[in-house]
Amino acid sequence: MASPADSCHFGVTLPQIKRSWDEVREAATTFDACGFDSVWACDHIYGVPMPNLPIFEAWSQLAAVAAITEHVGLGTLVTPPFFRNPAVLAKQVATIDHVSSGRTIMGLGAGWFAPEFEQTGCSFPSLPERMRALEETAIILKGLWTEERFSYEGRHFRVKDAVSEPKPIRRPPILIGGTGEKVLMGIVARHADIWNNMAIAQAQLRQKAEALRRRCDEEKRDWDTLRISQQCVVVIAETEDEARTSLARAQKIYGGHLGAGLEEHGIWGTPERVIDCIEQHRKHGCSGFVIEFFGRDTREPARLFADKVLPAFRS
Repeated sequence: MASPADSCHFGVTLPQIKRSWDEVREAATTFDACGFDSVWACDHIYGVPMPNLPIFEAWSQLAAVAAITEHVGLGTLVTPPFFRNPAVLAKQVATIDHVSSGRTIMGLGAGWFAPEFEQTGCSFPSLPERMRALEETAIILKGLWTEERFSYEGRHFRVKDAVSEPKPIRRPPILIGGTGEKVLMGIVARHADIWNNMAIAQAQLRQKAEALRRRCDEEKRDWDTLRISQQCVVVIAETEDEARTSLARAQKIYGGHLGAGLEEHGIWGTPERVIDCIEQHRKHGCSGFVIEFFGRDTREPARLFADKVLPAFRS
């Protein structure tokens, strides 16, 4: 995300489910103007948890956002194998990297919502095989982005003497999201620039970070070259009473997915309390946040965060 070891990167999720393009455009330009570091789209075909929820396709949305913003990074949280051939994905991302003058972030994960694969004809093998396909995807993307011609023979994907031009302006950072301490974190240690802890595991951030450090040691990966990011809901308000009212609503709406442990371990409250919550995450090595602001119009809490919280983390 950002390069200095002690810097803090703040990304924001874009409106995507049951929203209009006008809402996406207004949010994206607001986040860009407010000084956030990146914007993110979830890479789902179906609007989780209900297939009939309208949702914009992630990389198409990011291509449009790339053309109307100037500063923010553009990433997915996260792109799974089997939605797209990795060689085609490499071209998509490289194209958006040129549209954005080098702002793409390649978010990868194993995928988990079976209906959106099975009902659309995409492969959805066992978790071990999805993990294998995730690693193959990372290998192929990096090869096509950096080598004149690239060949690779995997179990799920293969390319032979493949050309991918134009290259991205710079090799997009690879973010890998997930919580598996054995297989997934081994893939992170071998291939990722950023590891993203899922919101449902926010309470286990310290444990997960320690497990990842062990995997990096095993893989001879320099720990200081890897960044830790946290997916999170942020509930922010001017007063404590307003914050607690919004927190109760957020817990009810998000339930056991994004709302689990939000009061005890999440980021919520007045701007001062939110700063303290972020500092607690930073103590565990977290230097990046992918934020879903709570509210129908997420521009409002984003503006408050930008005005009262961001300055505490900018030199």
